[in-house]
Amino acid sequence: MMETLFDLIFSLGSSFGAIIIVVLLILAAVKIVPEYQRVVVFRLGKLVGSKGPGLVIVVPIIDRIVRVDLRVVTLDVPVQEVITKDNVPIKVNAVLYFRVMDPANSVVEVENYMMATSQLSQTTLRSVVGQAELDEVLSERDKINRELQVIIDERTDPWGIKVSAVEVKELELPEGMKRAMARQAQAERERRAKIIAAQGELQAAEKLTQAAQKMEVSPVTLQLRYLQTLVEISADKNSTTLFPIPMDLFTPFLRLLEKGQKQE
Repeated sequence: MMETLFDLIFSLGSSFGAIIIVVLLILAAVKIVPEYQRVVVFRLGKLVGSKGPGLVIVVPIIDRIVRVDLRVVTLDVPVQEVITKDNVPIKVNAVLYFRVMDPANSVVEVENYMMATSQLSQTTLRSVVGQAELDEVLSERDKINRELQVIIDERTDPWGIKVSAVEVKELELPEGMKRAMARQAQAERERRAKIIAAQGELQAAEKLTQAAQKMEVSPVTLQLRYLQTLVEISADKNSTTLFPIPMDLFTPFLRLLEKGQKQE
């Protein structure tokens, strides 16, 4: 009787253990992969391929999976000290946008694609900025961004990485260079102001020359201008102004007087 009871308990325990083992195997075999991820499957160390999204079935113990995120990664490139082509030391940093296009290559071809892309971005940033002059770095930043994007994207392509954009964020110049650039900008503004003033004087001189030529042809215009000036001066009642009267104003009256005397 006791042996029968032990046999029953042992059989129930064995069945329960088998059920637990089966459940664990099923849980290990079923993987749920989100839309933004892929799983790279290795079977006995050999690459099987990438799977997902959704429900993925793997062989427990035999298969090993590596999850890879396909979303765009924003990588901050640390500040780099660079000497430009014209021997000016500057500090520059950048931001890199990339995403994984081939999950299998990102796992097989490189040990850590995040670290590798970061190191490559730093060395490329120093190289590209070091080949340009300071004025080019300041004024042609879009060109440098495109050059950085092309170089980094070309070198990360075997890793299954696609670099979508590279943006230089900040440039830090030495204090002496900042003061020199400020003086240069001030001198440039003064030069432009003098040129504009000289152009104004030239235009005024041309207009005065035209007016003088017009007055030479028609002396009456000179008299009218003189009378207009008198009106403008007389508008200020708080001052006393002495001015000469040109004899040309009396010429018509003198001619009339002479003509009347001759008629008498």
